[in-house]
Amino acid sequence: MPRNPDRGDEDSPGPVEADGASPRAFAACPVCRTPSSIRAFMTVESTPYWRCESCRATLLDPGARLSPAQEHAYYLSHENEVHDQGYRRFLSKLADPLLQRLTPGSRGLDYGCGPGPALAAMCAEAGHAMAVYDPLFAPDERLLDAQYDFFTCTETAEHFHAPAAEFDRLAALVRPGGWLGLMTCFQTEDRRFAGWRYRMDPTHVVFYREETIRILADQRALICEIPCKDVALLRKPV
Repeated sequence: MPRNPDRGDEDSPGPVEADGASPRAFAACPVCRTPSSIRAFMTVESTPYWRCESCRATLLDPGARLSPAQEHAYYLSHENEVHDQGYRRFLSKLADPLLQRLTPGSRGLDYGCGPGPALAAMCAEAGHAMAVYDPLFAPDERLLDAQYDFFTCTETAEHFHAPAAEFDRLAALVRPGGWLGLMTCFQTEDRRFAGWRYRMDPTHVVFYREETIRILADQRALICEIPCKDVALLRKPV
């Protein structure tokens, strides 16, 4: 799942149009699994979005998702090069605080690395053994049978069609005492959602608030740190 560093915050207020349809696509929230918690949130240019009243995640209507072939084609349009310094500066928002917490020679996995695994390269250059996994660009499922001292998941969680199951998988990949490094643009003000550049990426199907991430961590008994906006460091207790 490639990353796009041109993310942007919710920087352009847009109109909010209520959608009165029934959330029939969601028997339970796909993020926190709370039953009957999904309510209509907003319709933007005829595209419905939904909101979980429990974890506050915002969800693109499943009927508006791209097909797998369309998603793949869109990912290929991103230009994320391993040695691009601007891209590395973007990734350092997660890499810097995570690397400060790792013991030397840790073993890590970059989950959702995309076609340009720059973050894995940055961690390897810092002395850590790295593996990379991506369902499209590095689909070695055997890597998901192991456990790691840490993993990174940057600009990937917003693509998850089944977030709760994905977070279960990620938590299981980390050894006790290990770290889960997550970066995704947190949603803040609802009034800015319609004009938010992050929403406009057609492959982004779920949007998390900081409180959403904390709830996901609590559900899996993980200790959550938010060193800066859009970054979460989740530690599995020993």
